[in-house]
Amino acid sequence: MTDPLHLACPHCAAINRIPAARLGQAPRCGQCHQPLFTGKPVALTGESFDRHVSRNDIPLLVDFWAPWCGPCRMMAPQFEQAAARLEPGVRLAKVDTEAQPALGSRFAIRSIPTLALFSGGREIARQPGAMGLQDILRWVDAHRPR
Repeated sequence: MTDPLHLACPHCAAINRIPAARLGQAPRCGQCHQPLFTGKPVALTGESFDRHVSRNDIPLLVDFWAPWCGPCRMMAPQFEQAAARLEPGVRLAKVDTEAQPALGSRFAIRSIPTLALFSGGREIARQPGAMGLQDILRWVDAHRPR
C-alpha cells in the first residue's frame, strides 16, 4: 500500500491526505468540501504560494504572467486547457507578477510568461515564453518526476 499524498486545496488551501489510488475519483477537500481538482489553474498569492509548493505531493506548474502582457493573454487559454489535461497528476497555478511582485522578484522572473515546474518544494525546470497546448504538455512530460 502506498502512502497517502498531501494536496493543498485550490479553494481554501487546507492540506488534504488522499490515497494515490483516489486521485482520479474526484476527491473533495475535507475542510471546505470543494473539489480538489477543478481542471483550471489556481490563482496563487504570496500567502498561498509556499503552501502549494511545499505541501503538494504532486508537481506544481506555475505560469508567471501579467495582465498587460499580450503573449501571456494569448497563452492563457492554452494553459487552462493544459490544466484540464494534466490534472490530477500535475496541479497548474498562475501568479500575477503585477499583483504579486515579491514572488516575481523571489524567483528572478525576467520575462513573462515564464513557466516553472516545482516538485518536492523546489523548482526543477523553467521555460520562458508563450507556448501552445501541445508544447506545454510535452515540456511538462519531459521534466516532471516519474
